[in-house]
Amino acid sequence: MNRAEYQRQRKKKLRLRKIVIWVIVCGSALASALLSLRIYAQITGAPSLTVPKATVFLDADGKQIGDKFSQQRRYWVDLDEISPFVTKALIATEDQNFYSHHGFDYTRIAGALFKDIKAMKKVEGASTITQQYARNLYLTYDKTWVRKINEALYAYRLETFYDKDQILEGYLNTVYFGHGMYGVEAASRYFFAKSAKDLTLPEAAALIAIPKGPSIYSPLANEEKNHQRQQLILSLMEQQNMITKDAKERAQQEKLAFKYDEWDSGKINAPYFIDTVWAEAQKILEKNGRSIEEGGWTIQTTLNPTHQIAAEEAIKKNLPNSGLQVGFVSMDPKTGYITALVGGSQYTKSPFNRVTQAKRQPGSAIKPLLYATALEDNFSPLTFMDAEQTIFTYDGGRSEYEPKNVNGKFANHPLSLAQALAISDNIYAVKTFEEVGYRKFRQMLDRFGLGGSLQNTPSVALGTTEVSLKDITSAYNTIAAGGVKRTPITVLSIKDSNGKVLYKVKKHRESKRVLKKDDNFILTQLMTGMFDPVFNDYAPATGVSIRNKQTRPYAAKSGTTLTDQMMIGFTPSLTAGVWNGYDQGKQMTDTADSRATKQIWIDFMENAHKDLPSEPFIAPDGVEAAIIDVETGGIATKSCSRQRVVYLKKKDIPKKKCTDPSIVKDLTRDTNDSWSLFPFSFFE
Repeated sequence: MNRAEYQRQRKKKLRLRKIVIWVIVCGSALASALLSLRIYAQITGAPSLTVPKATVFLDADGKQIGDKFSQQRRYWVDLDEISPFVTKALIATEDQNFYSHHGFDYTRIAGALFKDIKAMKKVEGASTITQQYARNLYLTYDKTWVRKINEALYAYRLETFYDKDQILEGYLNTVYFGHGMYGVEAASRYFFAKSAKDLTLPEAAALIAIPKGPSIYSPLANEEKNHQRQQLILSLMEQQNMITKDAKERAQQEKLAFKYDEWDSGKINAPYFIDTVWAEAQKILEKNGRSIEEGGWTIQTTLNPTHQIAAEEAIKKNLPNSGLQVGFVSMDPKTGYITALVGGSQYTKSPFNRVTQAKRQPGSAIKPLLYATALEDNFSPLTFMDAEQTIFTYDGGRSEYEPKNVNGKFANHPLSLAQALAISDNIYAVKTFEEVGYRKFRQMLDRFGLGGSLQNTPSVALGTTEVSLKDITSAYNTIAAGGVKRTPITVLSIKDSNGKVLYKVKKHRESKRVLKKDDNFILTQLMTGMFDPVFNDYAPATGVSIRNKQTRPYAAKSGTTLTDQMMIGFTPSLTAGVWNGYDQGKQMTDTADSRATKQIWIDFMENAHKDLPSEPFIAPDGVEAAIIDVETGGIATKSCSRQRVVYLKKKDIPKKKCTDPSIVKDLTRDTNDSWSLFPFSFFE
């Protein structure tokens, strides 16, 4: 071998050696990089898959009534709850090698890079489903190298710690379909008014066409472009043997019926009720060390859909178009469950809840609790007192109070407690308050949950202390329950996004007796008097205007001030309270405004009890019925025409007949001297 040949061989060996060294170095670098990547993945651990999810609300029967979202409208569904056509369309379009690669499709990356170089611009992407899922979860859409590197790192970690089906499920629940819809379930409901599991082949292809560019391929933005991309997706599915040629052709020819025009993001059943549930659930979860903002909760509520519909229909029928506001709530006496709630006339205009958030004067609706105090202080339904026009002095004689009745008139004869409550006489009420005293009345209100800031003035007997409609209706619900108080609730159970039960209401909830059975029953019977015209006097019984609609026994009381009206009442199985007024405290002077409250109440009660048997109020031991003459309080005879059945404790049943002239005097309560009472004429 000559010298020249030797030099050539030597140079060849040196080049080969350099190549081998470079291969070893590059291989080592690649191996080191892969090892470092693996170590990085192990150190950083599995990336969180947590995303904002909808909290779903169910009624008492388990039917969905609405939802709330922390940030994005999303309904998370498992992979087996998604139509297989959706997953096939996605893989055929976005990532044909999804189940074989490890997060990156290198062949596809090389092909896309070649096309980009050839066109001298970016013309094709090569992101796998895993990479897109990583971007959806953790990153922005900035077109920078930093974002792409982070995307690759997250994709590698996802593939390291999660299986393919988990990644596919996550992607389908996070991808954006436009119009505020995240995930295939929300999109399916929005575009087709059905669940993702029920999507047909052409519907699935049309849906998967959207994420490539929601502003371009959404059928709402451009139905033709959506159709064109749907056709492409169907062809790709056939090419990859995911569907047959016949299936493709049938799907391509099918005319789709989009339902997005039926969607109403504000269309949610009982929105005020759901707000109340949300607040209650928030407190429950905080006690369990969780936050409601996590989302994904399934909350079963106490809502009775029949009651809610009846309430909304009664309000729609009777609420005048005058700006008058409304509050409505109904409760179950046996459980304390809130069965329906309406917090205002229009939720979209004002989500302020006038049942739970507003405090207004109840007016005469407070009187049943005043008379509950009186019954414990040895009053009876036949306790008579003078109810003529009166000025009361208090505060050591330094202040005066002159109550008036709604129609400006006064009784010119003694009234019994039964009649005074039926016609809502204010003089009798203030005298009762002064007779039983501030301390006893305050204690009674505290027992019923209405204590608050009660002033020691005669006007509190007429409901000048502000209360919420929820609280005072709960007090009436206690009377309906026989004197047993149960806290009103709206939440029956709470499950997390994995179906684990975090909270379930106890079957036997804590309850407390706040009124003796006999006093409670007598009070209930007194409250039936507002519907009985036999009590009519200088003013009619306050419920006779709706008596023509009454088909069963009700116990109730209305309350009226210059700015507010309430009507609250019950049967043995249901309590309902209604408030009407203006948010700004404007006086109610219009006739339609004034009649709305009672009409809403009676229409609701009649519809809620429709087709149900009439329920009587059952007297406990120690209480007996007697036929009494309303005017005198004596045992009725044929000579006394104004007769009514009155329930009394045995000791209070009168011994004399109505014809005995001394009967009223016997039943008139002797007033003490701890307060000053002067006929108005004394000051003239």
